[in-house]
Amino acid sequence: MKKTSKEIYEIKELFHAVQTQAILEDGKTFVDCIPKHPLTIIETEYLASRNKEGFDLKSFVLENFSLPAEISSDYQSNSSLSVSENIRNLWAMLTRQPSSEQSSLINLPHQYIVPGGRFREIYYWDSYFTMLGLREHGRVDLIENMVSNFAFLIDTVGHIPNGNRQYYISRSQPPFFALMVQLLADIKKDDSIYLNYKGALEKEYQFWQEGSKEVSPGKAIKRVVRMPDGTVMNRYFDSKPLPREESYAEDLHISKSSKAAPDKVFTHLRAGAESGWDFSSRWFADDLDISTIQTTEIVPVDLNCLMYLLEIILAKTATIAGNANEASLYIEMAAKRKSAILQYCWNASLHFFCDYHVSNQETQNKITAAGLLPLFVRIANQHQANNVAAMVEQNLLKPGGLVTTTIHSGQQWDAPNGWAPLQWIAFDGLQKYGHHHLAKSIAERWIALNEKVFAATGKLMEKYNVEDLSKLAGGGEYAGQDGFGWTNGVYLALKKATNDASLVADK
Repeated sequence: MKKTSKEIYEIKELFHAVQTQAILEDGKTFVDCIPKHPLTIIETEYLASRNKEGFDLKSFVLENFSLPAEISSDYQSNSSLSVSENIRNLWAMLTRQPSSEQSSLINLPHQYIVPGGRFREIYYWDSYFTMLGLREHGRVDLIENMVSNFAFLIDTVGHIPNGNRQYYISRSQPPFFALMVQLLADIKKDDSIYLNYKGALEKEYQFWQEGSKEVSPGKAIKRVVRMPDGTVMNRYFDSKPLPREESYAEDLHISKSSKAAPDKVFTHLRAGAESGWDFSSRWFADDLDISTIQTTEIVPVDLNCLMYLLEIILAKTATIAGNANEASLYIEMAAKRKSAILQYCWNASLHFFCDYHVSNQETQNKITAAGLLPLFVRIANQHQANNVAAMVEQNLLKPGGLVTTTIHSGQQWDAPNGWAPLQWIAFDGLQKYGHHHLAKSIAERWIALNEKVFAATGKLMEKYNVEDLSKLAGGGEYAGQDGFGWTNGVYLALKKATNDASLVADK
């Protein structure tokens, strides 16, 4: 997708001044503003007036830009209704229609759900978990619209960006599009859905696999890494070695305290944002120091599990299309990836699935909720699944559900925080291997915490403190957000699943 008009972040002097002086508090606010005049005119006026006596930067910004509104800031829940019924009312508030807004927004052809708070656009991996809740409320229309929007983005941008903003285009997020197509096909009981999105599924796969034919052993190109044995696996990456526009000041600050070159630091930070885990000690050489971030050095177990599932779904799609040769090629690639995940990501001493460090040529020793993805996509054997379940119960299970990692780093994707998507992945993965009691315990603890916080605040939150139930979640680059798309979706899905008669005691 080519955009000919200038973006706010391309007015370099004004953008640098606004972001580094923090006149709008949240760095995302300025890049989401709507200009009141053509940006070339605003830029000329700024350059002419910035050094004049009495010039006030904040006044200049407010005169020339309309600030974006916070979503759900004035929403009042209804205490006489259940959490589920309040979520039913929230969908309307979180729904966005196609727009011709002249801002950084990439306009989409169909309506969609946004998370809430500062997140005023669609987000890639959030949307799958939001769809789980839309399914429970019978909103198949919205699910179908959102899947079509993502196919539109793949067709026009070349991949699904982090969110539908121009400043997100250089990166994606965990590849859940294939699961969205699968979900829609399952709901409608119609395998032709796969054929409708065959081209989009293939194009997304090509995006993640770009460079796979050229990359040599021990090296990486874009999002592919060739392992020592010649197998190709994936990593998170971003092709733009600059501070993130929406977190410009934060990235500059981190780069100044890092021993690495700024462009390397910015690439690692952006890759961490692509992972969805922005940020976590999972990506750091020193668990407590974000300036040691090394995301592109890591082959993530969860990403490769999702790529495995994409290959499996592409094989199924080819089979439905009647192309047996194409299906067998995807099956072969999936088998190679499964073997590589089991070889490189199974930590035999921890008895847990972990990420792999490329430069160090070793499996990491970090216990994180990402280690449940091999169960979610069914590539673990039963013995491995039993060990993972034991490690989860010992290290990650907390009073409010599953904690993200065991490390208290101050980052939001670390302890003591828990996040909705990881609760669902753990629940679903453990169920598949017969660990029903542990799965149900995670679900019930998470549901109870959601309901406790909702009773106290009238809000469903982006993340929760699962260790100390008397405290709200903290950490990260911004204040806690409410709304909240994927929390709503996972709450409804877990509520339905825990009432299912198939949840029986462990074998």
